[in-house]
Amino acid sequence: MEIILKYFSDFDEKQLRQFAALEEVYKEWNTKINVISRKDIDRLYEKHVLHSLAIAAAIQFEPGTQIIDIGTGGGFPGVPLAIFFPEVRFHLVDSIAKKLKVINEVSAAIGLTNVTTQHTRAEEIKNRQFDFAVSRAVAPLKDLWKWAYPLIKKGNKQELPNGLICLKGGDLVQEIADSPVKPRMIPIDEIFQEEYFKEKYLLHVSK
Repeated sequence: MEIILKYFSDFDEKQLRQFAALEEVYKEWNTKINVISRKDIDRLYEKHVLHSLAIAAAIQFEPGTQIIDIGTGGGFPGVPLAIFFPEVRFHLVDSIAKKLKVINEVSAAIGLTNVTTQHTRAEEIKNRQFDFAVSRAVAPLKDLWKWAYPLIKKGNKQELPNGLICLKGGDLVQEIADSPVKPRMIPIDEIFQEEYFKEKYLLHVSK
């Protein structure tokens, strides 16, 4: 928890309680349904929560913004972002139902009311659009953009235009070359100083 407060301080009491409760609730549910690797669960706040909040460091979502988290897994980046932005709506989707059960249980335990979940693949969602799609290490950029593009409204009501925001790591030169887009890239180690964030990036692709 301290690592979150190293970089962010403008939380109310409810948000502080919600962030503080994440470790115990995730550890409890991870013993029943494994959504976080055993070696990572003890570094939950650094490897999962703070990593997710790189998005919050890069963009201030306006109240009423609607965001879809594609392939959310155990709820990252969606759950930390939903705590950070209580007036933003987050729709977390995954093709594995048991992972969504964990998210629903975590949300109920900490009193998170701006999160909905759906057991589906992003490419199967029809007749619904969002301001942003977010994702963390789910698929190559060309696939993410193919899935996200139909789900994103055109427009811009905040400093970044509507689009895809994804968290990725490693050498992305070939992956970007293989995609039809030229994302804006932000090295996360320019935001957070920890060694873990070396060669990790935030990518933004405008609709």
